[in-house]
Amino acid sequence: MSFTDLIYPFEWIVSWILFSWHWLFTQMGLPSASGVAWTLSIVGLVVVMRAAMIPLFVKQIHASRRMQLIQPEMQKIQAKYKGKSDPDSRQAMTQETMDLYKRTGTNPFSSCLPILLQSPFFFGLFRVLNSLQKIANGTAEPIGPITRQLAGQAESSTFFGAQLSDKFIGSETLTVKIVTIVLIVLMSASTFTTQRQLMMKNMPASALDNPFAKQQKMLLYLMPLFFAISGVNFPIGVLLYWLTTNVWSMCQQFYVIRKMPAPGSPAEKAMQERRAKRGKPIEEFRVKGLDKAEPEEAPKQVGQRQQPSRNKKKKSAAAKPKPAAASSPVQDSKPQTDN
Repeated sequence: MSFTDLIYPFEWIVSWILFSWHWLFTQMGLPSASGVAWTLSIVGLVVVMRAAMIPLFVKQIHASRRMQLIQPEMQKIQAKYKGKSDPDSRQAMTQETMDLYKRTGTNPFSSCLPILLQSPFFFGLFRVLNSLQKIANGTAEPIGPITRQLAGQAESSTFFGAQLSDKFIGSETLTVKIVTIVLIVLMSASTFTTQRQLMMKNMPASALDNPFAKQQKMLLYLMPLFFAISGVNFPIGVLLYWLTTNVWSMCQQFYVIRKMPAPGSPAEKAMQERRAKRGKPIEEFRVKGLDKAEPEEAPKQVGQRQQPSRNKKKKSAAAKPKPAAASSPVQDSKPQTDN
């Protein structure tokens, strides 16, 4: 099975979502061939996809918080097997790490799910926009509801004077190049802002001093270069989709940082201060199975020591009249020894 066959179902879904939004905007009075209608349809595509992934995003947030809280335990496991490269040690380290994940309910792959699920739709939109001209010319089959007529309208629609299917590479129009550069700059700025507020506000100080955090900081400054290299190869419609989803991510993360900050981060401290000013109780995020074992074991140990003591006292009290009749000084001294 080829990549085209694998991605076609996502092309079909993307085309139907675009068609539905376009139909809605035309019913509201926008011209069918208007660039505004097709641009808003791309924005609507992002809204539908990101709204559908909100449950996965919530799981991603909880997974990230758990990963941060179990880092001390992870470091203990890594220190335990530091310098040991034999297969048995590696297997034991992997087993202990998996047991930690299972005990705390942590899934390190949950943070990747939204990106992985969004990628096929991204490529689906890319292929739909790339196929508009061929569909309009009749050299390619329609995709879902995108007929030859609709493909022609979408192909001729413009965004600030540039067609949605135009690219920086291969275009000789100055308008296309300017629009592309502006979109790439906005994409880079939104991504930089999103990552920076994540590192500055929603990461504890301990999490910033490790190789992974240093890699993230490096990526923070390399992402604009990545957008500049890759963005010139994408149609303007895809760049619009990319920019819209970046803005969505930035706003969504701002809300999450304010309402569900990472434990030990400056954002959590600010949230607790706000709750204290309002007279609300301070909430603390805890990982089940990480710090719950010790409080549960302590009461059981106390109860086990106290219960036999009460039974001994009862048995001693019940047996006390019998030795009292013998009036033996040795027997009288035994309860004192028990006490």
